[in-house]
Amino acid sequence: MEELDIKEFLSYLKKFLWALITLPIIAVSAVAYYDTNIKTPLYESSSQVALLQSDSSSAAATLSEINANQKLTSTYSVIAKSKTVLEQVIFDLGLDTTPDVLAKSVKVSTISDTTILKITVSDKDPELASRIANSIADVFTNKTDIIKTLDNVAILETAEVAQKPSNNTTLRDIAIAAVLSIAAVAGVAFVIFYFDDSIKYSDTLEESIKLPIVGKIIKSDVKLKEDTSEVLVKKFPKSIVSESIRSLRTNLQFTSIDKKVKTIQVTSSVASEGKSFVAANLAAAFAQAGEKVLLVDCDLRKGRQHRIFKRPNTIGLTNLLADYLKNRNLYIQATGIKNLSLLTRGTLVPNPAELLSSDKHKDLIEALKKDYDLIIFDSAPCGAVADPIIMSTLTDETIIVARNGKTPHQALMSTKDALEKVGAKIAGVVVNDIDRKVNHYYSYYGGYYDENHKK
Repeated sequence: MEELDIKEFLSYLKKFLWALITLPIIAVSAVAYYDTNIKTPLYESSSQVALLQSDSSSAAATLSEINANQKLTSTYSVIAKSKTVLEQVIFDLGLDTTPDVLAKSVKVSTISDTTILKITVSDKDPELASRIANSIADVFTNKTDIIKTLDNVAILETAEVAQKPSNNTTLRDIAIAAVLSIAAVAGVAFVIFYFDDSIKYSDTLEESIKLPIVGKIIKSDVKLKEDTSEVLVKKFPKSIVSESIRSLRTNLQFTSIDKKVKTIQVTSSVASEGKSFVAANLAAAFAQAGEKVLLVDCDLRKGRQHRIFKRPNTIGLTNLLADYLKNRNLYIQATGIKNLSLLTRGTLVPNPAELLSSDKHKDLIEALKKDYDLIIFDSAPCGAVADPIIMSTLTDETIIVARNGKTPHQALMSTKDALEKVGAKIAGVVVNDIDRKVNHYYSYYGGYYDENHKK
Protein backbone atom coordinates (compact mmCIF):
# COMPACT_ATOMS: atom_id res chain seq x y z
CA MET A 1 0.00 0.00 0.00
CA GLU A 2 1.14 3.58 -0.63
CA GLU A 3 2.22 5.88 2.17
CA LEU A 4 -0.65 6.48 4.56
CA ASP A 5 -2.50 9.73 3.92
CA ILE A 6 -3.99 10.99 7.20
CA LYS A 7 -6.44 13.32 5.46
CA GLU A 8 -7.56 10.49 3.21
CA PHE A 9 -8.06 8.21 6.22
CA LEU A 10 -10.07 10.85 8.09
CA SER A 11 -12.25 11.26 5.02
CA TYR A 12 -12.63 7.46 4.84
CA LEU A 13 -13.51 7.42 8.56
CA LYS A 14 -16.68 9.37 7.75
CA LYS A 15 -18.11 6.13 6.39
CA PHE A 16 -18.08 4.85 9.96
CA LEU A 17 -19.77 7.93 11.41
CA TRP A 18 -22.85 5.94 12.37
CA ALA A 19 -20.69 3.48 14.31
CA LEU A 20 -18.69 6.28 15.93
CA ILE A 21 -21.97 7.64 17.26
CA THR A 22 -24.05 4.56 18.03
CA LEU A 23 -21.38 2.28 19.54
CA PRO A 24 -20.27 4.78 22.23
CA ILE A 25 -23.93 5.46 23.07
CA ILE A 26 -24.58 1.73 23.46
CA ALA A 27 -21.38 1.18 25.46
CA VAL A 28 -21.97 4.16 27.75
CA SER A 29 -25.62 3.17 28.31
CA ALA A 30 -24.65 -0.42 29.10
CA VAL A 31 -21.94 0.64 31.56
CA ALA A 32 -24.19 3.20 33.23
CA TYR A 33 -26.99 0.63 33.58
CA TYR A 34 -24.59 -1.96 35.00
CA ASP A 35 -23.02 0.42 37.50
CA THR A 36 -26.41 1.77 38.59
CA ASN A 37 -28.58 -1.33 38.63
CA ILE A 38 -26.40 -4.44 38.68
CA LYS A 39 -23.06 -3.73 40.32
CA THR A 40 -23.15 -4.27 44.09
CA PRO A 41 -21.95 -1.17 45.98
CA LEU A 42 -19.04 -1.88 48.31
CA TYR A 43 -17.98 0.11 51.36
CA GLU A 44 -14.46 0.33 52.75
CA SER A 45 -13.38 0.90 56.34
CA SER A 46 -9.80 1.04 57.63
CA SER A 47 -8.07 0.68 60.98
CA GLN A 48 -4.41 1.37 61.76
CA VAL A 49 -2.01 -0.56 63.99
CA ALA A 50 1.45 0.62 65.11
CA LEU A 51 4.22 -1.97 65.43
CA LEU A 52 6.94 -0.74 67.82
CA GLN A 53 9.63 -2.16 70.09
CA SER A 54 9.75 -0.76 73.61
CA ASP A 55 12.79 1.41 72.99
CA SER A 56 11.93 2.43 69.42
CA SER A 57 10.32 5.61 70.60
CA SER A 58 13.27 6.61 72.75
CA ALA A 59 16.14 8.80 71.71
CA ALA A 60 18.39 5.78 71.93
CA ALA A 61 16.72 4.09 68.93
CA THR A 62 19.20 3.76 66.10
CA LEU A 63 18.52 4.23 62.42
CA SER A 64 19.35 0.57 61.78
CA GLU A 65 16.74 -0.52 64.31
CA ILE A 66 14.11 1.64 62.68
CA ASN A 67 14.96 0.22 59.25
CA ALA A 68 14.79 -3.30 60.65
CA ASN A 69 11.34 -2.63 62.09
CA GLN A 70 10.15 -1.25 58.74
CA LYS A 71 11.35 -4.37 56.94
CA LEU A 72 9.44 -6.56 59.36
CA THR A 73 6.13 -4.90 58.56
CA SER A 74 5.73 -7.03 55.42
CA THR A 75 5.81 -10.09 57.63
CA TYR A 76 3.26 -8.60 59.98
CA SER A 77 1.02 -7.78 57.03
CA VAL A 78 0.85 -11.48 56.24
CA ILE A 79 0.17 -12.31 59.90
CA ALA A 80 -2.74 -9.84 60.00
CA LYS A 81 -4.45 -11.80 57.19
CA SER A 82 -3.41 -15.19 58.50
CA LYS A 83 -5.90 -17.98 58.94
CA THR A 84 -5.39 -17.89 62.71
CA VAL A 85 -6.35 -14.23 62.98
CA LEU A 86 -9.28 -14.46 60.55
CA GLU A 87 -10.71 -17.57 62.25
CA GLN A 88 -10.78 -15.68 65.53
CA VAL A 89 -12.48 -12.68 63.84
CA ILE A 90 -15.12 -14.95 62.34
CA PHE A 91 -15.73 -16.54 65.74
CA ASP A 92 -15.89 -13.22 67.61
CA LEU A 93 -18.33 -11.63 65.14
CA GLY A 94 -20.32 -14.77 64.41
CA LEU A 95 -19.75 -14.49 60.66
CA ASP A 96 -21.09 -17.09 58.24
CA THR A 97 -17.96 -17.35 56.07
CA THR A 98 -14.52 -18.95 55.85
CA PRO A 99 -11.05 -17.47 56.35
CA ASP A 100 -10.26 -17.88 52.63
CA VAL A 101 -13.40 -16.01 51.58
CA LEU A 102 -12.90 -13.30 54.20
CA ALA A 103 -9.27 -12.81 53.17
CA LYS A 104 -10.42 -11.72 49.71
CA SER A 105 -12.15 -8.68 51.21
CA VAL A 106 -9.21 -7.72 53.46
CA LYS A 107 -6.24 -5.67 52.34
CA VAL A 108 -3.28 -5.00 54.64
CA SER A 109 -0.75 -2.38 53.61
CA THR A 110 1.97 -0.30 55.22
CA ILE A 111 2.02 3.46 55.39
CA SER A 112 5.13 4.66 53.55
CA ASP A 113 8.32 5.01 55.66
CA THR A 114 6.56 3.84 58.85
CA THR A 115 5.90 0.64 60.80
CA ILE A 116 2.17 1.30 60.77
CA LEU A 117 -0.20 -1.25 59.24
CA LYS A 118 -3.39 -0.16 57.54
CA ILE A 119 -6.10 -2.80 57.60
CA THR A 120 -8.84 -2.16 55.03
CA VAL A 121 -11.99 -4.23 54.73
CA SER A 122 -14.47 -4.04 51.84
CA ASP A 123 -18.06 -5.25 52.14
CA LYS A 124 -21.53 -4.46 50.84
CA ASP A 125 -22.56 -3.73 54.44
CA PRO A 126 -20.73 -0.58 55.61
CA GLU A 127 -21.25 -1.33 59.32
CA LEU A 128 -19.98 -4.88 58.97
CA ALA A 129 -16.91 -3.64 57.09
CA SER A 130 -15.95 -1.37 60.01
CA ARG A 131 -16.61 -4.12 62.57
CA ILE A 132 -14.38 -6.58 60.71
CA ALA A 133 -11.57 -4.03 60.32
CA ASN A 134 -11.65 -3.23 64.04
CA SER A 135 -11.90 -6.90 65.02
CA ILE A 136 -8.84 -7.79 62.94
CA ALA A 137 -6.91 -4.98 64.62
CA ASP A 138 -8.02 -6.21 68.07
CA VAL A 139 -7.19 -9.85 67.42
CA PHE A 140 -3.88 -8.96 65.83
CA THR A 141 -2.73 -6.79 68.75
CA ASN A 142 -3.81 -9.39 71.33
CA LYS A 143 -2.09 -12.36 69.71
CA THR A 144 1.15 -11.92 71.66
CA ASP A 145 2.01 -15.55 71.12
CA ILE A 146 2.23 -14.84 67.37
CA ILE A 147 4.00 -11.50 67.55
CA LYS A 148 6.83 -12.29 70.00
CA THR A 149 9.34 -9.86 68.47
CA LEU A 150 7.33 -6.80 69.43
CA ASP A 151 7.02 -5.23 72.86
CA ASN A 152 4.49 -2.57 71.91
CA VAL A 153 1.53 -3.07 69.52
CA ALA A 154 -1.10 -0.36 69.59
CA ILE A 155 -4.23 0.49 67.65
CA LEU A 156 -3.73 4.02 66.35
CA GLU A 157 -7.03 4.44 64.57
CA THR A 158 -10.27 2.50 64.64
CA ALA A 159 -12.39 1.94 61.57
CA GLU A 160 -15.49 4.07 61.08
CA VAL A 161 -18.65 3.26 59.13
CA ALA A 162 -18.27 4.45 55.51
CA GLN A 163 -20.96 6.77 54.21
CA LYS A 164 -20.30 6.34 50.47
CA PRO A 165 -19.51 3.28 48.35
CA SER A 166 -15.84 2.85 47.53
CA ASN A 167 -16.56 1.35 44.11
CA ASN A 168 -18.76 4.16 42.82
CA THR A 169 -16.78 4.62 39.58
CA THR A 170 -19.65 5.32 37.19
CA LEU A 171 -18.18 8.50 35.68
CA ARG A 172 -14.79 6.88 35.20
CA ASP A 173 -16.32 3.73 33.70
CA ILE A 174 -18.47 5.81 31.31
CA ALA A 175 -15.43 7.77 30.15
CA ILE A 176 -13.44 4.57 29.61
CA ALA A 177 -16.34 2.93 27.74
CA ALA A 178 -16.70 5.97 25.45
CA VAL A 179 -12.98 6.18 24.69
CA LEU A 180 -12.56 2.44 24.11
CA SER A 181 -15.62 2.17 21.85
CA ILE A 182 -14.46 5.11 19.72
CA ALA A 183 -10.95 3.65 19.59
CA ALA A 184 -12.39 0.26 18.59
CA VAL A 185 -14.36 1.74 15.68
CA ALA A 186 -11.39 3.83 14.56
CA GLY A 187 -9.15 0.77 14.84
CA VAL A 188 -11.43 -1.39 12.73
CA ALA A 189 -11.79 1.41 10.18
CA PHE A 190 -8.01 1.81 10.02
CA VAL A 191 -7.46 -1.91 9.43
CA ILE A 192 -10.07 -1.95 6.65
CA PHE A 193 -8.63 1.25 5.17
CA TYR A 194 -5.04 0.01 5.34
CA PHE A 195 -5.79 -3.26 3.59
CA ASP A 196 -8.38 -1.80 1.22
CA ASP A 197 -6.96 -1.97 -2.30
CA SER A 198 -9.74 0.11 -3.87
CA ILE A 199 -8.88 3.42 -5.49
CA LYS A 200 -9.81 6.54 -3.58
CA TYR A 201 -9.98 9.93 -5.19
CA SER A 202 -7.26 12.29 -4.01
CA ASP A 203 -4.81 14.79 -5.44
CA THR A 204 -2.21 12.01 -5.73
CA LEU A 205 -4.43 9.47 -7.55
CA GLU A 206 -3.09 10.34 -11.01
CA GLU A 207 0.45 9.70 -9.85
CA SER A 208 -0.61 6.43 -8.25
CA ILE A 209 -2.34 4.94 -11.30
CA LYS A 210 -0.07 6.61 -13.88
CA LEU A 211 -3.09 7.79 -15.88
CA PRO A 212 -4.75 11.21 -16.18
CA ILE A 213 -8.08 11.81 -14.42
CA VAL A 214 -10.27 13.13 -17.24
CA GLY A 215 -13.48 13.17 -15.21
CA LYS A 216 -14.78 13.25 -11.65
CA ILE A 217 -18.41 12.23 -11.39
CA ILE A 218 -19.88 13.48 -8.12
CA LYS A 219 -22.19 11.14 -6.25
CA SER A 220 -25.77 11.87 -7.20
CA ASP A 221 -28.27 13.03 -4.60
CA VAL A 222 -31.07 12.14 -6.99
CA LYS A 223 -33.00 9.08 -5.82
CA LEU A 224 -34.03 7.41 -9.05
CA LYS A 225 -37.27 5.50 -9.26
CA GLU A 226 -37.82 2.58 -11.60
CA ASP A 227 -39.60 4.78 -14.12
CA THR A 228 -37.04 7.62 -13.92
CA SER A 229 -34.44 7.99 -16.65
CA GLU A 230 -30.79 7.77 -15.66
CA VAL A 231 -29.92 10.42 -18.21
CA LEU A 232 -29.54 13.14 -15.61
CA VAL A 233 -28.01 15.70 -17.97
CA LYS A 234 -31.45 15.91 -19.55
CA LYS A 235 -33.70 15.54 -16.51
CA PHE A 236 -31.57 17.56 -14.08
CA PRO A 237 -29.35 19.70 -16.31
CA LYS A 238 -28.21 21.99 -13.48
CA SER A 239 -27.35 19.24 -11.02
CA ILE A 240 -23.77 18.66 -9.84
CA VAL A 241 -23.81 15.29 -11.64
CA SER A 242 -24.66 16.98 -14.93
CA GLU A 243 -21.96 19.55 -14.27
CA SER A 244 -19.51 16.68 -13.73
CA ILE A 245 -20.49 15.10 -17.05
CA ARG A 246 -20.10 18.37 -18.91
CA SER A 247 -16.65 18.82 -17.40
CA LEU A 248 -15.76 15.34 -18.65
CA ARG A 249 -17.04 16.29 -22.10
CA THR A 250 -14.86 19.41 -22.13
CA ASN A 251 -11.78 17.48 -21.01
CA LEU A 252 -12.27 14.88 -23.76
CA GLN A 253 -12.57 17.61 -26.37
CA PHE A 254 -9.04 18.70 -25.49
CA THR A 255 -7.44 15.25 -25.34
CA SER A 256 -6.78 15.28 -29.08
CA ILE A 257 -6.27 18.73 -30.56
CA ASP A 258 -4.63 17.77 -33.88
CA LYS A 259 -7.15 15.10 -34.82
CA LYS A 260 -10.91 15.06 -34.50
CA VAL A 261 -12.01 12.27 -32.18
CA LYS A 262 -14.82 10.34 -33.84
CA THR A 263 -15.08 7.23 -31.66
CA ILE A 264 -14.80 6.82 -27.90
CA GLN A 265 -15.01 3.57 -25.98
CA VAL A 266 -16.25 3.60 -22.39
CA THR A 267 -15.20 0.58 -20.35
CA SER A 268 -14.31 -0.34 -16.76
CA SER A 269 -12.28 -2.90 -14.86
CA VAL A 270 -15.08 -4.78 -13.14
CA ALA A 271 -18.87 -4.67 -13.08
CA SER A 272 -21.02 -2.11 -11.23
CA GLU A 273 -18.65 0.82 -11.69
CA GLY A 274 -21.18 2.96 -13.55
CA LYS A 275 -19.74 2.79 -17.08
CA SER A 276 -23.17 2.54 -18.76
CA PHE A 277 -24.43 5.51 -16.74
CA VAL A 278 -21.36 7.53 -17.72
CA ALA A 279 -21.61 6.49 -21.40
CA ALA A 280 -25.30 7.43 -21.62
CA ASN A 281 -24.90 10.82 -19.95
CA LEU A 282 -21.69 11.61 -21.82
CA ALA A 283 -23.41 10.88 -25.14
CA ALA A 284 -26.31 13.11 -24.13
CA ALA A 285 -23.92 15.89 -23.10
CA PHE A 286 -22.15 15.84 -26.48
CA ALA A 287 -25.55 15.86 -28.20
CA GLN A 288 -26.61 18.89 -26.17
CA ALA A 289 -23.44 20.62 -27.38
CA GLY A 290 -24.65 20.27 -30.98
CA GLU A 291 -22.80 17.10 -31.97
CA LYS A 292 -24.66 14.41 -33.90
CA VAL A 293 -24.03 11.46 -31.61
CA LEU A 294 -24.66 7.72 -31.78
CA LEU A 295 -24.49 5.63 -28.62
CA VAL A 296 -23.70 1.98 -29.37
CA ASP A 297 -24.18 -0.71 -26.73
CA CYS A 298 -21.21 -3.06 -27.27
CA ASP A 299 -21.72 -4.92 -24.02
CA LEU A 300 -23.22 -7.85 -25.90
CA ARG A 301 -23.69 -9.89 -22.72
CA LYS A 302 -25.22 -7.53 -20.17
CA GLY A 303 -25.68 -4.26 -22.02
CA ARG A 304 -28.48 -2.14 -20.58
CA GLN A 305 -28.59 1.06 -22.63
CA HIS A 306 -32.07 0.07 -23.83
CA ARG A 307 -33.21 0.12 -20.19
CA ILE A 308 -31.58 3.48 -19.53
CA PHE A 309 -33.36 5.08 -22.49
CA LYS A 310 -36.55 2.99 -22.11
CA ARG A 311 -36.24 1.58 -25.62
CA PRO A 312 -36.95 -1.93 -27.00
CA ASN A 313 -34.09 -4.34 -27.55
CA THR A 314 -35.75 -6.69 -30.04
CA ILE A 315 -33.16 -5.74 -32.65
CA GLY A 316 -29.78 -4.10 -32.21
CA LEU A 317 -26.06 -4.40 -32.97
CA THR A 318 -25.91 -8.20 -33.15
CA ASN A 319 -28.92 -8.27 -35.47
CA LEU A 320 -27.48 -5.54 -37.67
CA LEU A 321 -24.25 -7.49 -38.11
CA ALA A 322 -26.33 -10.36 -39.45
CA ASP A 323 -27.98 -8.05 -41.97
CA TYR A 324 -26.80 -5.79 -44.76
CA LEU A 325 -24.97 -2.73 -43.43
CA LYS A 326 -26.94 -0.49 -45.76
CA ASN A 327 -29.98 -1.29 -43.59
CA ARG A 328 -28.30 0.14 -40.47
CA ASN A 329 -30.79 2.95 -40.07
CA LEU A 330 -33.51 0.36 -39.44
CA TYR A 331 -31.72 -0.69 -36.26
CA ILE A 332 -30.91 2.74 -34.89
CA GLN A 333 -33.47 4.30 -32.54
CA ALA A 334 -34.25 7.83 -31.43
CA THR A 335 -33.70 8.55 -27.75
CA GLY A 336 -35.93 11.56 -27.19
CA ILE A 337 -32.83 13.73 -26.93
CA LYS A 338 -32.02 15.98 -29.87
CA ASN A 339 -28.98 14.86 -31.88
CA LEU A 340 -28.66 11.57 -29.96
CA SER A 341 -29.43 8.15 -31.45
CA LEU A 342 -29.08 4.68 -29.94
CA LEU A 343 -28.03 1.28 -31.23
CA THR A 344 -28.90 -1.29 -28.58
CA ARG A 345 -26.99 -4.54 -28.06
CA GLY A 346 -29.60 -6.70 -29.79
CA THR A 347 -30.19 -10.43 -29.44
CA LEU A 348 -27.77 -12.33 -27.21
CA VAL A 349 -25.19 -14.31 -29.18
CA PRO A 350 -22.77 -17.07 -28.12
CA ASN A 351 -19.68 -15.46 -29.71
CA PRO A 352 -19.54 -11.72 -28.87
CA ALA A 353 -15.75 -11.42 -29.18
CA GLU A 354 -15.71 -12.99 -32.65
CA LEU A 355 -18.55 -10.72 -33.74
CA LEU A 356 -16.79 -7.56 -32.55
CA SER A 357 -13.50 -8.53 -34.20
CA SER A 358 -15.14 -9.38 -37.53
CA ASP A 359 -14.42 -7.41 -40.69
CA LYS A 360 -18.12 -6.65 -40.98
CA HIS A 361 -18.08 -4.89 -37.61
CA LYS A 362 -15.08 -2.85 -38.68
CA ASP A 363 -16.89 -1.88 -41.86
CA LEU A 364 -19.94 -0.91 -39.82
CA ILE A 365 -17.88 1.44 -37.66
CA GLU A 366 -16.39 3.11 -40.73
CA ALA A 367 -19.87 3.54 -42.22
CA LEU A 368 -21.29 4.99 -38.98
CA LYS A 369 -18.40 7.46 -38.73
CA LYS A 370 -19.66 9.01 -41.95
CA ASP A 371 -23.17 9.36 -40.53
CA TYR A 372 -22.30 10.84 -37.11
CA ASP A 373 -19.97 13.41 -35.62
CA LEU A 374 -19.23 11.17 -32.65
CA ILE A 375 -19.85 7.53 -31.74
CA ILE A 376 -19.64 6.40 -28.13
CA PHE A 377 -19.31 2.67 -27.49
CA ASP A 378 -20.45 1.25 -24.15
CA SER A 379 -18.27 -1.86 -23.81
CA ALA A 380 -18.15 -4.72 -21.33
CA PRO A 381 -15.82 -4.55 -18.28
CA CYS A 382 -12.23 -5.14 -19.34
CA GLY A 383 -11.44 -7.51 -16.49
CA ALA A 384 -14.16 -9.95 -17.50
CA VAL A 385 -13.87 -10.47 -21.26
CA ALA A 386 -11.73 -9.58 -24.27
CA ASP A 387 -14.43 -7.45 -25.93
CA PRO A 388 -13.14 -4.03 -24.79
CA ILE A 389 -9.57 -4.96 -25.77
CA ILE A 390 -10.86 -5.63 -29.28
CA MET A 391 -12.91 -2.44 -29.29
CA SER A 392 -9.94 -0.35 -28.14
CA THR A 393 -8.16 -1.14 -31.42
CA LEU A 394 -11.19 0.09 -33.37
CA THR A 395 -11.80 3.38 -31.55
CA ASP A 396 -9.89 6.63 -31.32
CA GLU A 397 -9.91 6.80 -27.52
CA THR A 398 -10.81 4.69 -24.53
CA ILE A 399 -11.86 5.97 -21.13
CA ILE A 400 -11.88 3.73 -18.07
CA VAL A 401 -14.61 4.25 -15.48
CA ALA A 402 -13.61 3.47 -11.88
CA ARG A 403 -15.87 3.73 -8.85
CA ASN A 404 -14.39 5.68 -5.98
CA GLY A 405 -13.73 3.42 -2.99
CA LYS A 406 -14.89 0.30 -4.87
CA THR A 407 -12.67 -0.45 -7.86
CA PRO A 408 -9.64 -2.53 -6.81
CA HIS A 409 -6.40 -0.72 -7.55
CA GLN A 410 -4.88 -3.89 -8.97
CA ALA A 411 -7.86 -4.44 -11.28
CA LEU A 412 -7.51 -0.92 -12.67
CA MET A 413 -3.80 -1.40 -13.26
CA SER A 414 -4.47 -4.73 -15.01
CA THR A 415 -6.98 -3.01 -17.29
CA LYS A 416 -4.47 -0.28 -18.08
CA ASP A 417 -1.76 -2.85 -18.91
CA ALA A 418 -4.10 -4.93 -21.10
CA LEU A 419 -5.16 -1.90 -23.12
CA GLU A 420 -1.62 -0.58 -23.50
CA LYS A 421 -0.38 -3.96 -24.77
CA VAL A 422 -2.61 -3.65 -27.85
CA GLY A 423 -1.66 -0.03 -28.42
CA ALA A 424 -4.95 1.47 -27.26
CA LYS A 425 -5.05 5.21 -26.71
CA ILE A 426 -6.28 5.66 -23.16
CA ALA A 427 -7.69 9.15 -22.75
CA GLY A 428 -7.77 8.66 -18.98
CA VAL A 429 -9.81 7.51 -16.03
CA VAL A 430 -13.23 8.74 -14.98
CA VAL A 431 -13.60 8.45 -11.21
CA ASN A 432 -17.27 7.84 -10.49
CA ASP A 433 -19.30 8.25 -7.30
CA ILE A 434 -17.13 10.84 -5.53
CA ASP A 435 -18.61 12.35 -2.40
CA ARG A 436 -19.07 16.05 -3.14
CA LYS A 437 -17.78 16.90 0.36
CA VAL A 438 -14.40 15.54 -0.75
CA ASN A 439 -14.32 17.80 -3.80
CA HIS A 440 -14.33 21.39 -2.59
CA TYR A 441 -15.33 22.79 -5.98
CA TYR A 442 -18.59 20.89 -6.05
CA SER A 443 -19.18 21.45 -2.35
CA TYR A 444 -19.33 25.15 -3.18
CA TYR A 445 -22.15 24.52 -5.65
CA GLY A 446 -23.93 22.03 -3.41
CA GLY A 447 -26.45 24.55 -2.11
CA TYR A 448 -27.17 25.76 -5.64
CA TYR A 449 -27.85 22.20 -6.75
CA ASP A 450 -30.11 21.47 -3.79
CA GLU A 451 -32.22 24.51 -4.44
CA ASN A 452 -32.43 23.79 -8.17
CA HIS A 453 -33.31 20.15 -7.55
CA LYS A 454 -36.31 21.16 -5.43
CA LYS A 455 -37.75 23.22 -8.26
